[in-house]
Amino acid sequence: MVPFRQFLLKIHSRCNLACDYCYMYESADQSWRDRPKVMTPETVRRTAALIAGHARTHRLREVHVVLHGGEPLLVGAARLDAMLHVLADALDGVAALRLTLQTNGLRLAEDPALLPVLARHGVRIGVSLDGTAATHDRHRRRPDGRGSHTGVARALRLLTDGPHHALYAGLLCAIDLTADPVETYEALLEFSPPRLDLLLPHATWHTPPPGLGGRTTPPPAAPGAVPAEPVPYARWLCAVFDRWYGAPRRETGIRLFEEIAVLLLGGTARSESVGLTPVDLVVVETDGTIEQADSLKVTYPGAPATGLDVFQHTFADAARHEAFRARQRGLAGLAPVCAACTRSTVCGGGLYAHRYRPGATPTPFAAPSVYCADLAVLVDHIAGRLRQDVTALGTAAQPLP
Repeated sequence: MVPFRQFLLKIHSRCNLACDYCYMYESADQSWRDRPKVMTPETVRRTAALIAGHARTHRLREVHVVLHGGEPLLVGAARLDAMLHVLADALDGVAALRLTLQTNGLRLAEDPALLPVLARHGVRIGVSLDGTAATHDRHRRRPDGRGSHTGVARALRLLTDGPHHALYAGLLCAIDLTADPVETYEALLEFSPPRLDLLLPHATWHTPPPGLGGRTTPPPAAPGAVPAEPVPYARWLCAVFDRWYGAPRRETGIRLFEEIAVLLLGGTARSESVGLTPVDLVVVETDGTIEQADSLKVTYPGAPATGLDVFQHTFADAARHEAFRARQRGLAGLAPVCAACTRSTVCGGGLYAHRYRPGATPTPFAAPSVYCADLAVLVDHIAGRLRQDVTALGTAAQPLP
């Protein structure tokens, strides 16, 4: 059994934005409608106790708790402080508690009481920002239709220029093919992020991503072959990679590129998106139900569900659940064409949700990623750049004649 080390707590199930691509509110699974808005103190206490018990049983040195939503900061400063105290007390003397929070940023600028609470508990903050103001506001709008970039920028200035800079974990950006990739990257750099996450839009073979509307069946190319079909996401990402990798000094980290590079060089990645590391993340919803990663909400109604909850079950029960075990089989859990591919240990078949294809056997997730061709080109591109540099280093290390 693979123990959980990452616990994603949905402390608030509603949001103050209406993003057009949101996997929670705009996708197939609409279970948020039947859940309470806020995680109750009782649910927080029970969840914290179970996390501590799981850490104690598996002798974990540290656990990572991610505060998520909806928009988690809608809980308000006082309730957030109380939740964080419960978590800290439960893990005290058991394991080091690493806290992070993913937010759209708006509440940070609107409620001055929030940052001191987050600072007091050492919560690292990730903020969602989609590049330039025009691109961001095209997708990440307030319910009344107004853009949100100005508010997010104000929050980011509080993080980058104020006393709480140490809390700033980085930016999360959803890829928009209509936006210039290098312009997007440089707009993100304006906020000095310690790290970037560039996310492929959540999509499946049943509901293809923007720009790939005709991609309804997995590519027939031989394992390891170069795809012949359009690869707009690879082109977009390769343009950013070349700008980032070719910079005269390190400007920021980009998780996807760094993890692909580590895997190509024989290391191990900790991402769900690439590689074959067993998944060690579990989600607890506002009502205490235990679920899989909520990216699965883009596939079909009820896809993340396990039938478990924190009041009647433990995280050991969840770790034994077939839904989690299916995502921990490594190479054996990939579609046959993926397992035979020379890139399989690097791309890992792509994000699990992106493999969904109704009719695939033995499960609807037994298909390559809908981004298979794009991932292949991106992996090969990064491998080529690394190969050039390794060769150059080897040549430079040769003794002079």
